[in-house]
Amino acid sequence: MTTSEHREPLPGATPIAPEDSVPASPEFPAHRWGFGAFLLVEAVLLASAAFVSVLVGEPAPGQPLPIRSVLLGTILPTMIAAGVALLATVVRGNGPVLDLRLHWRWPDVKVGLKFGALGLVVASLGAYVWTRLVGSADATSAISALVDDRKMSVSAAVVMFAYLWLVGPICEEIIYRGLLWGAVERLNWRGERWGRFAAFLLSTAVFAASHLEPLRTTLLLVIAIPIGLARLATGRLAGSVVAHSVNNFLPAVAILLGALGVTSI
Repeated sequence: MTTSEHREPLPGATPIAPEDSVPASPEFPAHRWGFGAFLLVEAVLLASAAFVSVLVGEPAPGQPLPIRSVLLGTILPTMIAAGVALLATVVRGNGPVLDLRLHWRWPDVKVGLKFGALGLVVASLGAYVWTRLVGSADATSAISALVDDRKMSVSAAVVMFAYLWLVGPICEEIIYRGLLWGAVERLNWRGERWGRFAAFLLSTAVFAASHLEPLRTTLLLVIAIPIGLARLATGRLAGSVVAHSVNNFLPAVAILLGALGVTSI
């Protein structure tokens, strides 16, 4: 047998394709999860946030926020919800790599950096216009309000910075541009799939509304568009994760410095 002859795969063997040949949506293997999985994740997020807030309690006025409040009250609910999203893809699908498009590509990182930089510009302009029209108090995020006029311990401030810059974007992208995006792509309307553009529109809107900050929903919508465009342009999640992290970097630094009492948020 020569090397040019066709070789049949061994019985039961799974063909291995080159990394760059992994097809884009919708040619990935079908999964059995949909909106039900996303709604379950959202319910877990809200329930865990409510439970943890009761468990942690209200920090004493004027006292620095302890690391327990930051870890449990802010970070843990989002991480639990993202964990449930990953579990749903394992139990009802092909795992997060295929179902959530978690393939790592350096070109996706470059796209994410570009859209993240665009997001910083758009967010800055949007925040400026919003402040002029509505007022600075109404443009304050829930996390900014949490640390407003309150210092943190150094460890708590560093953990909060890491969450806002890295952990939070990864978890939120898994939930919204991963699980919700895949649920929308799975939908059929009169025999036609909704497609990636419908997933972009709906995930962007739900992401903005899910922060439960009604006064800032419009501003969050503007911020979310470049992040969703990174996911749309690459077809994978790494691009939107990078864009989200870049978009969060300066606000995370501002909150870190404010929480440490270096600057005023």
